[in-house]
Amino acid sequence: MKWSVPQLLALKEKGLHIDESVNVNELKELDREIRDITPVRILGDAHITNRAATFELQLSGTMTLPCARTLNDVKYPFKIRATEIFQLDQWATFDEEDDVHEVEANTVDLLPYVKEQILLEKPLRVISDEEEGDAPASGKGWELQTKEEEQEKKIDPRLKELEKFFDNQK
Repeated sequence: MKWSVPQLLALKEKGLHIDESVNVNELKELDREIRDITPVRILGDAHITNRAATFELQLSGTMTLPCARTLNDVKYPFKIRATEIFQLDQWATFDEEDDVHEVEANTVDLLPYVKEQILLEKPLRVISDEEEGDAPASGKGWELQTKEEEQEKKIDPRLKELEKFFDNQK
């Protein structure tokens, strides 16, 4: 996933098609919530001019994250569309809205930006379909309740007086 600027400029006429799988296991060390991640498939094309190389990418894979409620493993498939622009000409100017990356050591390395996109798209929390897990559903003086259970236990205060009526019947 690395190209030198002369390599990219040589591909200016015909463009560059990318179809690779890359191992991004380092993400498990960067974000402790990512328990596992499959190799990420990168599909896309690069459009190259004298000024810039624009990569239109689609990243896909599956990461394993902990359930927010039970701490069970949840497989989370992802499909990310990303556009990365690298400035090939140091004197070229771009709009301020464009997120343009400068080339370091005359080399375009796409992998750090792929990892960044995956981390940005990771959900804040996922919920497992399983009811039981490593995290307990109840403890001393507390238990996990759903909103439906909570609403069933509430008594309408306007009907509170009717309880006394049934007490008098006994």
